[in-house]
Amino acid sequence: MAAHKIAHATLKGPSVVKEICIALTLGMFAGGLWKMHHWNEQRKTRAFYDMLEKGEISVVVAEE
Repeated sequence: MAAHKIAHATLKGPSVVKEICIALTLGMFAGGLWKMHHWNEQRKTRAFYDMLEKGEISVVVAEE
């Protein structure tokens, strides 16, 4: 009886270099978004204190 040759997909282990590159890319992207969020919050805080110093706004409730 002749043996049938069947093409099987050979499973390879994870590519370490590819995994590191993907993780580095995702980490840099997430870090960039996080940094942009902090820059926006810092800008809002700085604008608030600038307006407070100029007297444009107040944190004290005005009495009626």
